[in-house]
Amino acid sequence: MTAAAKGRLTGVGTGPGDPELLTLKAVRALSEADVVAFFCKKGSAGNGRTIVAAHIRPGTVELPLVYPVTVETHKDEADYRGPIADFFDRSAREIAAYLDQGRNVAVLSEGDPLFYGSYMHLHVRLAPHYEAEVIAGVTAMSGCWSMAGLPLVQGDDILSVLPGTLSEEKLTERLSDTDGAVIMKVGRNLPKIRRALQAVGKLSEALYVERGTMSNGSAQRLADRDESPAPYFSLVLVPGWKARP
Repeated sequence: MTAAAKGRLTGVGTGPGDPELLTLKAVRALSEADVVAFFCKKGSAGNGRTIVAAHIRPGTVELPLVYPVTVETHKDEADYRGPIADFFDRSAREIAAYLDQGRNVAVLSEGDPLFYGSYMHLHVRLAPHYEAEVIAGVTAMSGCWSMAGLPLVQGDDILSVLPGTLSEEKLTERLSDTDGAVIMKVGRNLPKIRRALQAVGKLSEALYVERGTMSNGSAQRLADRDESPAPYFSLVLVPGWKARP
């Protein structure tokens, strides 16, 4: 089959949670898709699918991509790396089968597809062989600082985006050498993140945001938040604009 006869792959950024933060381009891509694929846990429809529910055409084929493992296994262990690599290989094959039939496939990605998004694992496997487009989405960090009304950086300020899965030593080192910071992948790493911020004198200004832009979203000073594990949709914002009036 020629490349022209194959379907088109589109990575669709669904934004951070508020359905009104979907872009017009994302909505158009959904209206043109023959197949909508979305990542989810077993027994769940997935947040990306929930965000775009109103824009999926009747008759569209839906392809859930169910994670074999999630946070219950450490990302650096073989019990995680092996199954998750197999999962992305298998998911790419399932999508390729539709593309080879000439069907257009939209893959949903919470936030932005190429910013810590699962879609990127499919993109690198499929884009060399099929027409592919990525539709940018509003990132979680942008949605969170907007919801909180928190100016983060300006002028010559340096912004660092850090995964909370880093070691405490590395987190402390990175936080000491930046003006503003966004700390993602909070979860069970919250106590470690708190200690790293305390070590560099930035805990008092850090803001904890949970489920940013969603109807049940909230924000509070990290220093006032308890030690219980944070939900998946949470991050920590450290403002860098020191001279703000």
